[in-house]
Amino acid sequence: MDVEGGSDEYLSKSASAGRMGKAVEYLIASVCILATRGELNVSTSLVDDEGVDLVFNRRNSSATLAVQVKARMSDSKRVQSDGFVAFVRSQTFRPRADMDLLFVAVDIVEGRIMCAWLIPSEAFAANAGNPNSRGRLRFSASMRETSSDKWVSYRLTAAALPSKILNRLEV
Repeated sequence: MDVEGGSDEYLSKSASAGRMGKAVEYLIASVCILATRGELNVSTSLVDDEGVDLVFNRRNSSATLAVQVKARMSDSKRVQSDGFVAFVRSQTFRPRADMDLLFVAVDIVEGRIMCAWLIPSEAFAANAGNPNSRGRLRFSASMRETSSDKWVSYRLTAAALPSKILNRLEV
């Protein structure tokens, strides 16, 4: 989990960034379980060395969807101006059919998902461009409803996220 204010590097993350990241993961898991009336189940990894924060599966099915979460909080300047930027480490990023990236803006006052982008990892790899000088792939999108950036087709409301995950499990 990567949250704004800290970097991807484990040792340089602040304690509050780790807490906020874990809280966002549980928020996403709770919303998805509740909104599907328990149709979705969510697991977390004990060790996160492959960039997987959450693993979703549908009740009575063996199909899984691994998800890497990148969160930004509502008190960040970029989110306040309806923008979202995050980086994915190319050194550990391995696109595959059963893995998505979930970029999520979170309202920290109301404790809710403001906006999200659920992107299959293979689509992200094909559209993110080349890594920067630090070996990171950049995700940059607008939260504005009128936006036409290259990620707009993956943008979701909080209410649409659980059903989109269910749909991804049918693939």
